[in-house]
Amino acid sequence: MNQYEYMSPCHFGLEAVLKKEITDLGYEISKVEDGRVSYFGDENTCARANMFLRTTERVLLKVASFQAVTFDELFENTKKIAWEDYIPKDGKFWVAKANSVNSKLFSPSDIQSIMKKAIVERMKTKHRVEWFEESGNSYPIRVSIIKDEVTIGIDTSGESLHRRGYRKLTSKAPITETLAAALIMLTPWNKDRILVDPFCGSGTIPIEAAMIGSKMAPGIRRSFMAEAWKELFPENSWQQVREEANDMVQKDVEMNIQGYDLDGEIVKAARQNARFAEVDHLIHFQQKPVSELSSSKRFGFIITNPPYGERLEDTKDLPELYRTMGKTFGALDSWSYYIITSYEDAQKYIGKQADKNRKIYNGMMKTYFYQYMGPKPPKINK
Repeated sequence: MNQYEYMSPCHFGLEAVLKKEITDLGYEISKVEDGRVSYFGDENTCARANMFLRTTERVLLKVASFQAVTFDELFENTKKIAWEDYIPKDGKFWVAKANSVNSKLFSPSDIQSIMKKAIVERMKTKHRVEWFEESGNSYPIRVSIIKDEVTIGIDTSGESLHRRGYRKLTSKAPITETLAAALIMLTPWNKDRILVDPFCGSGTIPIEAAMIGSKMAPGIRRSFMAEAWKELFPENSWQQVREEANDMVQKDVEMNIQGYDLDGEIVKAARQNARFAEVDHLIHFQQKPVSELSSSKRFGFIITNPPYGERLEDTKDLPELYRTMGKTFGALDSWSYYIITSYEDAQKYIGKQADKNRKIYNGMMKTYFYQYMGPKPPKINK
């Protein structure tokens, strides 16, 4: 069976979460970098990583890495790669994305153009043709250049893996499914504990929690680019991984997950998204302001993505909102609460320093994941 190296990108600050996911799947880590984890696997790894990894945006099949400080070096080294081993004669191939950090080669459009020419030249020689119709399956190529180190991968996922397929309706500033899953996985929450999101928006955090608690694979209701690459991956590996994913789902699980929002229309959208995800029976959604959050239950969890002034005119309301959060959450004195926000004065107005504060980049936006740890529940003697 062929052995490959794969690469999976993630939000900056969440590399440890993704690394644990990959090792839990049974794969050996080859490298951890800012915003990316690389690992070794076989032909079946592609299907399993795409299906089961909750915190990555995509799975890339690594084809090469090399140093390049001139466009000539980029062209020649790209041309040396055995592209014919990955892309068939009728394959549609293009450099879908190029990014460069602290490197002499910095123009994405030039990098893309030169690499495409190099791949064509290599394929011409190997396939003995002068023109490629590119009428077959798609093979999008992604390249990153960091400190003059060029790393090239073929995107096996296609549409980003945060698109699980259930979120048809969204709120104004939705958290991505991959980030929501990672935030939950950064906490000690498990399916036996209460979970509340008082700013649930279109329901992403509660839905991801329900999927985690019921062992529902994030890719269970979507397809992947590499399913069509029969020259590279055995067709039955995709069928087997779907069967594995379906067998894992715990249909009779019971959970106490709640989502609240001030906007009634958004609450309706959250319910609809939960239905699409087939976890609506596990989540209670309700229109309610954060000030009305209360519970007689002990040892619950709040995990939430409150407003943090995406628009300048919204910032005037933030001090009062965060004061209300501090008062409301503080009244639940045996609960743990976890808040992701870019609002720099969050702790000031919440009125309490977080036990832990993790910096996470949500795209280009620096956010903080404030972690307020409640007491651990007593162990139950069985």
